Amino acid sequence: MTNSTNNPPTPSELTDADFEALDAGLAGEDSALLRHALGWIEPRVRDRRTASGEPRLDHALGTVRVLAAMHTDAPTRAAALLIAAPAAEPSAQPDPVSATFGAEVGRLVQGTRALLRLGTIAGGASHVAVDSAAQKEMLRKMLLAMAADLRIVLIRLASRLQTLRWHAASKVPCNPDFARETLDLYAPLANRLGIWQVKWEMEDLAFRFTDPVRYKEIASLLEEKRVERETFIARTIETLTASLAKMGVVAEVSGRPKHIYSIWNKMRNKHVDFNRLYDLRALRVIVEDERACFTALSLVHEMWTPIPEEFDDYISRPKPNGYRSLHTVVADQSGRPFEVQIRTRAMHDFAEYGMAAHWRYKEAGPRGGQVSASGHYDRQIAWMRQLLAWNNDAAQAAPEAGADAAQVEAGPEVGAGDGAGAAGARRSAAAKSAVNTEERIYVLSPQARVIELPAGSTAVDFAYHLHSDLGHRCRGARIDGQMVPLQTPLQTGQTVEVIAAKSGGPSRDWLNPQLGLLASSRARAKVRAWFNAIELQQRITQGQTLVEKELQRLGKTAVNLEHLAQQLGFARADDLYVAAAKEEFSLRQIDAVFQPQQPEQEIRPEEIVSQTRRSDSVTQSGKSGVLVVGVGSLMTQLARCCRPAPPDDIRGFVTRGRGVSIHRSDCPSYAALATRQPERVIDVAWGGTTAGAVYPVDLVVHAQDRPGLLRDLSEVFARLRLNVIGVNTQSKASLAHMGFTVEVQDGSALQRAISALSDVSGVISAARR
Repeated sequence: MTNSTNNPPTPSELTDADFEALDAGLAGEDSALLRHALGWIEPRVRDRRTASGEPRLDHALGTVRVLAAMHTDAPTRAAALLIAAPAAEPSAQPDPVSATFGAEVGRLVQGTRALLRLGTIAGGASHVAVDSAAQKEMLRKMLLAMAADLRIVLIRLASRLQTLRWHAASKVPCNPDFARETLDLYAPLANRLGIWQVKWEMEDLAFRFTDPVRYKEIASLLEEKRVERETFIARTIETLTASLAKMGVVAEVSGRPKHIYSIWNKMRNKHVDFNRLYDLRALRVIVEDERACFTALSLVHEMWTPIPEEFDDYISRPKPNGYRSLHTVVADQSGRPFEVQIRTRAMHDFAEYGMAAHWRYKEAGPRGGQVSASGHYDRQIAWMRQLLAWNNDAAQAAPEAGADAAQVEAGPEVGAGDGAGAAGARRSAAAKSAVNTEERIYVLSPQARVIELPAGSTAVDFAYHLHSDLGHRCRGARIDGQMVPLQTPLQTGQTVEVIAAKSGGPSRDWLNPQLGLLASSRARAKVRAWFNAIELQQRITQGQTLVEKELQRLGKTAVNLEHLAQQLGFARADDLYVAAAKEEFSLRQIDAVFQPQQPEQEIRPEEIVSQTRRSDSVTQSGKSGVLVVGVGSLMTQLARCCRPAPPDDIRGFVTRGRGVSIHRSDCPSYAALATRQPERVIDVAWGGTTAGAVYPVDLVVHAQDRPGLLRDLSEVFARLRLNVIGVNTQSKASLAHMGFTVEVQDGSALQRAISALSDVSGVISAARR
């Protein structure tokens, strides 16, 4: 890539060689489009300069040269030229760029200008708002999200690189904040998109302006030993090339340039000085295939002494951005370390020019390797990389063919012509799948802090993301300075300002999905939590009133309520109030606290047991209500081991002399009997006479032992009007294990009993045996 000069030729002065650098890889209508854009832009930017002071035409031509080196298509390069023209008035219809060059180029120009506005807003943000690593990452994601067509991002990267080149060439001081933004935002984007040549140059130029002293220090250290290093590299290249040739390995061996910013990063991250860096002397070996990579590696390790901790196999385990290569550090006979990178030609082009090489060489099969994209952000990056690659494929497949526009929803892409129809079809499909489903949006606070929200979020979602209290008090919003309804969906790149009341809370209508006021589950959860807290406070107030009335009735108004709650088995008074309000606690228990302690009056298990059986009890009547399938008037009895009751799934077992014993189908005793004597198993079913009958069932309760526990459990049975016909209790290590036999009509009555027992204070579990 060629640095721009201070006085570039105008379009009318461009020679064929000059123009070849601009339209490299283009032909026919594509080349004509670029010439048309050059002729159109020149009179409109004459004598105009950018904010940094660079002539606009100089900047436009330099940007196109960068894009040409990235193998971008003609509309992208044309848009990079046309962006230099002053923006038309918003009222201008149609847009002059779209009217002259088509809707595709017009969209690219408009999208690039939108990113420029974002850059202006972010540039004016306070350091507090954007200084964290998370906020810098949000800015990168927001930049990508705003670019429906990711060629817009390429234009921004190329424009930023051209500005840095101009500052370096013209010696005009560069604003350190501008250079720092390049390191924080644009260089990581170039790395993520696989455009490493742009990334490295951006980093070195930006580092030159952010820390000129250290930049010059490292540059001078490199220059001091340059002759010695070049001599060593030349001799090592000659030795390695000859050895590879003897083994029959076709290879291209060269020295690898060192980037000053990467040197500084290694010195800083590894806490080493310049002289202790291993890769100041570096070779690159390019071979034909992966097998040759490992053959060359074994030869290098045989010729020189490897340093084990400095070996990296990025072929077997590629970096997250797709980079593949073998890296090793070896030492010569004098102990001087140097790095060797070994890769194939496809891997090398990938490392230099980005993901385009990955599809161009199709190492992963006839359709090429596909980038795995788990999220919309990653899918956008993968789609942009494919776009670059397909443009290269199309240029090779049909260099003489004209451009064929393929319309897609996110912005049409220029195809290759009749000879590249398959590439155009793949591009259209990838663009639709990558762009149609946007999962996240990125908006700005008034302080230029980037906020990530689900797509479809509103100003209320935004307010809740900032702070729960702000969300509760949200009453209106301004988007880009304009008042809007609260249900207005937000779009990426918008600046959102919340208008809040001094006090107040949310409305229940916000939870109505039909109104569209909340899109994020996080915000909905916060609204529900607010109403739950209000409801809890109301229950506490209601329960406190009930408790205080009971205390007034008892003449105990001076009692400590917290102490009273603990005596009743509650951790706090509020828990007592809630239980009283929900009728889960009997106020009569308060009276018991103030009664003299009379242990002999503690309720005994036998007192719970009813002394009379109900007339409709199956144990009293002897009528189980069970029918034996295929047999009439056969005596049946309910097994005590499992005590079945309607609507349990039941099985019959023919006993000797006692008729048919009825078991639950999951009864372990029945399973053992059926295994030993399967011929005695018989089908049974509940008959129609079970209505109104009650059946004994066994309940098991485990609880923390405390005074009054048995009484509280008996109150549950009394409240539910369940007859208790058997009780067995045992206490051990402050735990009470209780068994109750109660008579129930059906399964629903049983479940109500279990639920009520579980709610008694201190009960750990309640279940049917």
